Amino acid sequence: MVNPFVLTIHLAATLTALGLGAWQLASVKGTAPHRLRGRAWAALMVVVAVSSFWLSSPNKIPNFHGFSPTHGLSAFTLFSLAMGIHAIRRGRQRAHRFWMIGPYIGLIGAGTAAVLVPGRFLYLLLFG
Repeated sequence: MVNPFVLTIHLAATLTALGLGAWQLASVKGTAPHRLRGRAWAALMVVVAVSSFWLSSPNKIPNFHGFSPTHGLSAFTLFSLAMGIHAIRRGRQRAHRFWMIGPYIGLIGAGTAAVLVPGRFLYLLLFG
C-alpha cells in the first residue's frame, strides 16, 4: 500500500522540480536568480529522491525487499547533486552543468517510467 502523504509530497516536489528545472535550463546562467532557483531545485530534488525510499514498488516490478532500480536512481541523484554543488563551489562550471543536468534527465526518465510501466501507481491511476 502506498502512503498517500508521502506520495503527495513526492509528486508535488517532482512536478515542481520538472517545471523549475526546465526554467533553470532555459535561463541565463551565473546570475543571482539562477543561483536562487538552483538552490530551490536542488532542495526539491532531495525531497523527490529521499521520499522515494518510502514508496515501495509493486510486486510485479523486479525489486529487492521493496527497493527497485528507481531507488538506485534516487541514490545516484543524491550523489549527483552533491557533486554538482561541490563542482560549482570549486568554480568548475562544466562539471557543475554535467552533474546537474543528469538528475534532471533522470527525473524525466523516472517520471515517464512511473506513468508508462504497467503496475506502477501512476499507470494504474491514469489507465486503470
